[in-house]
Amino acid sequence: MSERVYRLTKAGRAAWESEDRAVPADYRRLLWLMDFHGHPGLIRELVRTYPRAALDEWLAEMEQLGLVEQVAAGQELEQDFTAPSADRTQALDDARAREESGTAGASLARTGAYLALDRLKYRQPWTKAPRDTVILIVEDDPDQLALANLRVAMAGYQVRAADSVKGFLESIFEEGAPDVLLLDIELPDGDGLEVLGRMRRHKAMGALPIILLTARKDPADIGKGLALGADGYVTKPYTKSLLAEVIRTVLKQAGNPNPNP
Repeated sequence: MSERVYRLTKAGRAAWESEDRAVPADYRRLLWLMDFHGHPGLIRELVRTYPRAALDEWLAEMEQLGLVEQVAAGQELEQDFTAPSADRTQALDDARAREESGTAGASLARTGAYLALDRLKYRQPWTKAPRDTVILIVEDDPDQLALANLRVAMAGYQVRAADSVKGFLESIFEEGAPDVLLLDIELPDGDGLEVLGRMRRHKAMGALPIILLTARKDPADIGKGLALGADGYVTKPYTKSLLAEVIRTVLKQAGNPNPNP
C-alpha cells in the first residue's frame, strides 16, 4: 500500500489554535504536532505516542471533518505529514514495544512504578487543584480497593470507585469521565487491557490519563499495556507516596519527582 500524505487545512489549524472543545483533545494535539513540528521526526514521535490503530482512525475521521486533506502524489511539501504503510509502522511499533517493555519491567522491579514518558511529553500541565481532580479507581479486590481509595484521598484527590468493568461503565455513564483512571488489569468481568484499548479509541476520552495497577511483572504483559496506550504502571502493593508521585507526574502537576530510575 502506498504511503498517504496529509496536510492541515485552515479549519485544522484553527481547531488547535482556538482549542475548540468540539474537537477531541487528541485530535487537537495531533493537529498541533503536524502543524508545529512539520515532517522531520514526526513519524517517530507519533508512533511512540499513539497506538497505530488509533492514529489511522483519527486521520481518517479528521479528513472527513475537513481538518486535514490528503495530498496528491507529486504535490507534497516538506511540512506535510506522511502516514507510513502499516508494515513499516508495525515494525517500528514492535521494536519500540520490545525496548520499552524491558525498560519498564526493570523499573517496576526496582521502584514499583513506570511512566510512559513519550506519551506524556506533549501533555499540557494539569491546572486543577488536587481537591478538584477526580480519580476513578477500578479494582476488584475489596482490600486493595479500600487501600487505594484511602491513599488517593490522603493525597488530596476526589475519589470514585468501581469493582468491575460493569461498575466502571456505570460510573462513566452516571457521573461522567474522571480526570484520571487507575485501572486494575485483572477484573472479574473483563480484561483491564481491553478496557484500556477501548478507551484509547474513544473520541471523547481517548486522551484520558490511565495508570494500570498490576501484580504482573512479565515484560510481555507490560508491553501489551504500553502498546495500547497506558500512561504508567504501578505494581501492587504500593505506597501512598509512590502512587501520589505517579499521579502528579502523569498530570504534570507541581512537585512531581520522576518515579522512573
